[in-house]
Amino acid sequence: MVSQRACLDYAIAQTTGHEGPVFELGLGNGRTYHHMVQYIKDRPVYVFERAVASHPDSTPPDDRVILGDVRETLPASVAQFGASASLIHADLGGHNRQKNDTFARLVSPLIEPLLARGGLMVSSDRMYFEELTELPLPSGAVEGRCFIYQR
Repeated sequence: MVSQRACLDYAIAQTTGHEGPVFELGLGNGRTYHHMVQYIKDRPVYVFERAVASHPDSTPPDDRVILGDVRETLPASVAQFGASASLIHADLGGHNRQKNDTFARLVSPLIEPLLARGGLMVSSDRMYFEELTELPLPSGAVEGRCFIYQR
């Protein structure tokens, strides 16, 4: 959580003043979503999730939830949003590194078209982008625990 928080706080600060929505890929219990909406007041935060099961205090409004499998909802969202996301956060994996890596390779090309120029992508897993650059981690983040990419 320390690395994730350090990376998210860095990305939020770096994208302050940017236009475009923020995407949370994977809601879980809602801790990260709750943190983001506390600090991002100027942009809508949309959540991509299969089924909402978060704590009631950390549940987004229905009009900010995109329900379904990200392998389907991410490509469909390109038509709606285009390359407009100022910040994307993904915490989609579990505790199996091999499965996480396989899934990251699958979803990376689905995420990349949604990020705006100058936008940042924070992930708990290494991603595989063609046009995004991996950035150094901010102070407080542990190598290999979190990754930051920029278009």
